[in-house]
Amino acid sequence: MNGPTRRRWLGGSLALAAGGALPGCAPHASTELPPDLPVRWVGARLDRGHRLRERKAGGWPAPALTRRAGALVLGGGVAGLSALRALVRAGVDDAQLLELEDTVGGNARSHQLAGQGCPLGAHYLPVPGPTAHEVGEWLHEIGLLQWDGLRGASRPDERYLCHAPQERLFIDGAWQEGQLPSAAGRPATLDQYRRFARRVAEVRRLGFALPTWRAPWTPAHAALDGQTFAAWLAAEGLDDARLRAYLDYACRDDYGAGLDTVSAWAGLHYFASRHGFDAPGEPAEADPGLFTWPEGNGWLTQRLAQPLSERLHTGQTVLAVEEGRQGVTATVWNEAAGRVEAWQAPQAVLALPLFIAARLLVNPPPALGAAVAGARYAPWLVSNLALDEAPLARPGFPPAWDNVGYAPAGSTRCLGYVDATHQRLDPRPVPPVWTVYHALAETDRPALRDQPAAFWLQRVLADLAPLHPDLPRRLRAADLMRHGHAMRIPAPGTRGSAALAALRARRGRLRFAHAELAAYSVFEEAFTLGQLAGQSSLSSGF
Repeated sequence: MNGPTRRRWLGGSLALAAGGALPGCAPHASTELPPDLPVRWVGARLDRGHRLRERKAGGWPAPALTRRAGALVLGGGVAGLSALRALVRAGVDDAQLLELEDTVGGNARSHQLAGQGCPLGAHYLPVPGPTAHEVGEWLHEIGLLQWDGLRGASRPDERYLCHAPQERLFIDGAWQEGQLPSAAGRPATLDQYRRFARRVAEVRRLGFALPTWRAPWTPAHAALDGQTFAAWLAAEGLDDARLRAYLDYACRDDYGAGLDTVSAWAGLHYFASRHGFDAPGEPAEADPGLFTWPEGNGWLTQRLAQPLSERLHTGQTVLAVEEGRQGVTATVWNEAAGRVEAWQAPQAVLALPLFIAARLLVNPPPALGAAVAGARYAPWLVSNLALDEAPLARPGFPPAWDNVGYAPAGSTRCLGYVDATHQRLDPRPVPPVWTVYHALAETDRPALRDQPAAFWLQRVLADLAPLHPDLPRRLRAADLMRHGHAMRIPAPGTRGSAALAALRARRGRLRFAHAELAAYSVFEEAFTLGQLAGQSSLSSGF
């Protein structure tokens, strides 16, 4: 497996903003929904994320009360939880975290549908490599990794590794094992697979890592970051339709945008920071596997949050943040109490998407404005479908954990579905719950905000119709989650941004911690940035 990571994206608060019209998403007659089918939006409170507009329009009353803390963390995604953990471990007993939603976890929250656990976003975590040692140490702490003295190496808890069969692709009217389109009978395709594998191996020698800033940054990296992946492929003469379809899928899967949008650095980092690209019939590096659970990465965020539960304050919509000579003040709307309150602390970590941080800060540093200027964010739709039984089988490879339909490069068709019940440790059969992922076009954002859940479910069913024509008859309920700004798109120039580097290195009472600082969004980046921000807040002495 070459490591698709759509279900690993992480972020903090999210918001939906206006944009263009929605192309090509009219309801399909073949997917007309029964009038009594339970279909709803879940997970995100759009009204809370839009309170900033109210503040700009009419202001807010003075805080009804002021609370004090030894440190504040704003944002309860992976980066925020990791920062809070670091502060508490360092002895800040009164560190507190404020979160917009009613549950923490950000884009790695979990859900329940038809009595089964399922994700609202990130779905798995690869067994980390040595450069992600902060993540590895925590996984040892919670028991997912264990030291094997006989082997002299760590080993994963196999109960939580992805069960076989792991992945399949629907192409040419049948299912095949794996997600790289078959090159059988296609010598030109096989040749390009092998050429791309060799180029990835060469590029890896430049240095790539997770977290990304633990690799060198050279003029060669900057050259890759200065062009789109599509342009780099064209210059290399890599134009095979099947290769480009797979690479486009990989980019949309990891970054929310295709190979004509993301940088060549991002497209190659997908492979070079992991285990390369495996061409059919050639030796491949060992893949240590990946962890996954029915509820996705909510399993991880629940374990991050549980020891910190008394310090987590949900339903707190931050309205403004001001850094002063004596500390940091956060003005918030307490959703439960229905009033404005203030929090004060000597230090704070902003574990929020940067465009949100830029709106909240009263006097934002110049680097923040520069980092946000021109930033692009990918909207996502995550749909959990409860079925009464599996649809009729199609020819080829049997049902797997990850199931993807072939689509040419540039397509906006869904990225496939994960069977959330595939990982159940209980052997007794249960009706399936599928989690379907869409990396949407940026122009889809207004319709994601305005159209009802049933409208989007029709698009989901239409996209899955080539794979499972009888799926609408099997459907019993659907819960849909909309992520307006799920992740930052690593367009050309993003990874090499001096502004992002300045925010990562910033010292003072106010620190930044979000996966966006790494130019893209995965668990390893978010967790490590949060931990380092929490640690550096204590070591600087202000």
